[in-house]
Formats: sequence, C-alpha cells, structure tokens
Amino acid sequence: ALAERTNLAGVRHILLVLSGKGGVGKSTLSTELALALRSAGKRVGILDVDLCGPSIPRMLRVQDSAVHQCDSGWVPVFVGQDKAIALMSIGFLLERPDDAVVWRGPKKNALIKQFVTDVAWGELDFLIVDTPPGTSDEHISTVEALRPYRLLGAVLVTTPQ
Repeated sequence: ALAERTNLAGVRHILLVLSGKGGVGKSTLSTELALALRSAGKRVGILDVDLCGPSIPRMLRVQDSAVHQCDSGWVPVFVGQDKAIALMSIGFLLERPDDAVVWRGPKKNALIKQFVTDVAWGELDFLIVDTPPGTSDEHISTVEALRPYRLLGAVLVTTPQ
C-alpha cells in the first residue's frame, strides 16, 4: 500500500467532475478547467475515467499518444509545448480511440482503482477527475479509491431540461 500513498502524495487538491446524465459537457468543463488552472500557473493533471467515451485526449490533441510504464506505475501523457498538463485516459489503452468499452462492473472498478493508484503523477497542484455520466458503480469506486487522499471537492455539471 506504500506505492498507493506515494503516487498521489504530490497531488495537493483533487477535484471530481460529475453529472447525472451524459452529454452535458463534463469533459469539456474538465479540459477548460485544466487549461484555466494551467494558465494561472498551476501544475495540473487530468484523470479521464469516463470509460464509455474518453474524449479528453482528442480535445487536447494527444489521441495518438501512448502511455508507458515506469517503476512507480504508468507515466501520464504530458500535453502542450510546456508539458504543463499531465493526462491519463482509458483512451490511450484502447486499440482504436472510438472503441466503446463494454465491461462489467468488477473489471471497470478494478481499472478505476488502478488508474487512481498506479499513475505516476509527480507534483501537481490540481488533479481533475472526469467521471462517467450518471451515479453508477464507477463513481463509488472512484470515490472509494480517492478517499484516503485530500479531496478538494466536486463540480456538478447540470443542464436546464
């Protein structure tokens, strides 16, 4: 459990982006939030656990990147010329970025837990977690996995209908 503690040890604040339904702009908001924090001089990471539609790699134009392993886990993809945003997404692990992920609960939950514990984030001011739509098992898994760490809070994205 020591490695688990160390991979998020350098992350000062964790922010979950949630919504009750799909298509409300969670990934867009997560991306814009990361860009705004970066332009304010913060070190930012994005953890894209939206297993059904990992769109952040495409939004940040890094969809062709690959993730590599290092001693302390997966190395996130660094975005932009200044490499100031670290991104980890299930999109990097799929054969084709448009593949839908059809997995049952336990496998999804194990992957989310692995994403939380096995990514070598280094020092970050903010880690933004883009979650799947709804209020499913994945959210419980994400929150459970993040519980030992300092959660800053959550942004709930809603639409008027």
